[in-house]
Amino acid sequence: MSLKKMYSFFVLIGAAFLLYVIHKMVFYVLNIKEASFHYSLETLYFFFLALSAVIFKVLLTVKEKSFDNVGMSFLLVTSVKMVFCYLILRPLLQTPKLDNPAERINFFILFIVFLTIETLFTIRLVNEKQ
Repeated sequence: MSLKKMYSFFVLIGAAFLLYVIHKMVFYVLNIKEASFHYSLETLYFFFLALSAVIFKVLLTVKEKSFDNVGMSFLLVTSVKMVFCYLILRPLLQTPKLDNPAERINFFILFIVFLTIETLFTIRLVNEKQ
């Protein structure tokens, strides 16, 4: 794989690491204890980072084979990602709401942040043709 293709993965890893550090600092400042969380912050970041890397790889492969299908492929892999995220989120949804609302909010924020990164990557891919 060429350096130009790997650049996107390096940016993804760098952004995820930076977000992780900021996230840990926010937890420290707000005194949020993640010991009671069902999933640790590291596990969630690894899960979302792995899914985003797979999405990047799929989109780069689709771009090489059929550039016109990049947008539809993004919609498809994002839908599959949502299914995986729901399966991971299900245990959190089954716990009482008063137990730990910070964990649910944390999960949704991570989902939205990584979805934004993937969307920006897809926009950049689609705009390369112009």
